[in-house]
Amino acid sequence: MSHIHLRAPSSASARRASQSLPKFYSDKPHYHSRSFTPWIIHFSVVIPGARRRLRLWVPNIRGLHRASLSKFGKKRGFFLIVLAYGFFIFSIFAVAHRFGSKKKTWPGVPSTTLVFEKEDLWRMYEWEIKSGHHPSTRPIPAEFNIQNQPKNPALPHAGANRVYLDGQNRDNVAYPSRPKLGSIADLDVLMRHCDFSTSSYVRDCLEVLRVGGGLDNGKRVRRVVPEEWKYVFVQDSNPGRVSTPTSPSPLSAAGDSKRQGVVRGEHDAESNNAFTKSRHAVWETSPISLPPVKNPLASPYCDPEQPRIFHMFWSGDLTDKPYLALLSFLYTQNLGLHETGQPRDLCAPKLWLWVNPGFMLTVKNPSLSLEKFERIKRNQWAAPFLHPRFKDLIEIKFWNTTERLDGVPELRDVWRTAPTLFNSGGHTIYVPGMPKAWGVQEDDTTTAIENQGNNTSSSTVYSEPEKVAVVLSDMARFLLCHEFGGVYLDADTLFLRDWEELWNWKGAFAYRWSWHDDYNTAALKMTKGSALGSLILRTAYRNDFDFHPMTITNYMKDAHMEDLLFRLPDAMFDSAWLNMEGYQRERPPQPYFNKFEEFFETPQQNSATPVVVGFDGFFRGAFSYHFHNSWSRLNDPARNYPDLGPRFARDVDIFIPKPDPQDFNWSTVLKRTFEAYLRGEIPNMYGEWIKY
Repeated sequence: MSHIHLRAPSSASARRASQSLPKFYSDKPHYHSRSFTPWIIHFSVVIPGARRRLRLWVPNIRGLHRASLSKFGKKRGFFLIVLAYGFFIFSIFAVAHRFGSKKKTWPGVPSTTLVFEKEDLWRMYEWEIKSGHHPSTRPIPAEFNIQNQPKNPALPHAGANRVYLDGQNRDNVAYPSRPKLGSIADLDVLMRHCDFSTSSYVRDCLEVLRVGGGLDNGKRVRRVVPEEWKYVFVQDSNPGRVSTPTSPSPLSAAGDSKRQGVVRGEHDAESNNAFTKSRHAVWETSPISLPPVKNPLASPYCDPEQPRIFHMFWSGDLTDKPYLALLSFLYTQNLGLHETGQPRDLCAPKLWLWVNPGFMLTVKNPSLSLEKFERIKRNQWAAPFLHPRFKDLIEIKFWNTTERLDGVPELRDVWRTAPTLFNSGGHTIYVPGMPKAWGVQEDDTTTAIENQGNNTSSSTVYSEPEKVAVVLSDMARFLLCHEFGGVYLDADTLFLRDWEELWNWKGAFAYRWSWHDDYNTAALKMTKGSALGSLILRTAYRNDFDFHPMTITNYMKDAHMEDLLFRLPDAMFDSAWLNMEGYQRERPPQPYFNKFEEFFETPQQNSATPVVVGFDGFFRGAFSYHFHNSWSRLNDPARNYPDLGPRFARDVDIFIPKPDPQDFNWSTVLKRTFEAYLRGEIPNMYGEWIKY
């Protein structure tokens, strides 16, 4: 009889068997952890220069997928996992938008900068219209629900018509004539030919500007010039004279000029929804104070209360860049330099160059100003403009933030309570000890400079951080234009023609930020003490003192006042910008720049053009050119000094010129053209010779 021997299983076999079967605890099965997939997993990221790794935790799509299938089934589980990951990705972008973007808002949640109620906004809008600061046929925004539109004295009215000029000079075919005194640019007409949003080309806009402004004199190619290209007009009160209107009749907000009523109409409650209060800013509770409205029809051509001042802002010692800008001012504007004797009885524009000595906040300090002025006199790039011939035409002024903030009533009593003053698009520069240390300075003879705490030692001041010049200039342009009136231009801007027609257009304007639907305030015109200026200053104060151009866009949009700060095409002031962004390169304007740096470093393939065509071939028709920084690049590497001849020899250092390069850059050609005019070797762009 055979015996069957039963052997106990080996430990390995027993272990495998036990692992293949479920274990029961109470009445619920739990599988071994090896079959469980975690919902989140981690991975390590190497940190350069550190021994340890950074551990990051992320959702495990495999674990979530298994859990969703087992609980909800294949179809519903797949849908839920896609929805969960979509929510996860949205959350990442939402957090980035909230904390990393300039708007600092959650996506999908409306946020405004508005701090004024609708009634106050309308009072400001109406004040600007009645003051003649809205010379446009654009209707009042429907959001105001205005049924009784106020009369606009800046538009053609009974007894005065617009006579549009052909701009052609038949007396001197070699040079264009100065714009007729009192002539005005119809910006509504220019918008039809130059607006990028209507697919207008910069090249075509410049031709309209050139032909309609009479700048193609003696260089025209025979062609039919359409009537609608005439954009320069004069007001004619002669009833027997025939006018040439080129603008449509003004319409009310709803398109019907016959509607009558008051501000609060039947749809007023609905329109109020368009004026949403800012959630983080303090609401303006006190009614805004506006000056009395003056009849614009009774204002003289040269209104002493609204002087023609160009403002520029510079920080630190002057270089060849503001030097070039000031030369272009003398070369193009109607300053009477071709005349002798007493100043002419006209509104000759002035240029005030505001130089920041290097302090963010100081009290009035005459001794410091005297020291800085002596330094200006020794600066070769600044000294030529102190020549007696340019007296009252160019003034170098020292910037004082404290003094300028105290110079506008909208801010003088409140700015010291602000948590910060230097904010541009979210880029904030904090000043230690500000604002509690800043009192009102009463003694003009003091030499103390305010600084941290209550210490007034002149040995410690707020030195200027590297980027404060940009942030400070964003604020300075609005303070200057509101306190003094006039036009602000960045110091990297060149004048290319007389601004007579723009000075006589009584509204405010800036220009478009390339293809974006935003303002660029590198060129900014505002009226002294206007309601628009009050709106911007108070809104900026309530919104962390942010004066970045794109933030200004938000202020205007939220208040529905974009038409009061007319957004002009960049073709008029910044003709190369769209090319820089990759637009319109199939039909670019001339000269053709791929980069702004090519103004200073013209590519060899195109470097023959500047010498051949000269100033007349440089974006002819535009009012100015903005070359966008490039501070380290020299205008004229071979002659990096003011080459103004023996008359200015005592004001500048004398250098031995280097050999000229084979080809000239555009910046070199323009610099040497302007200098030849001051030396008396050539006339300016209008054929006028300077007289000393």
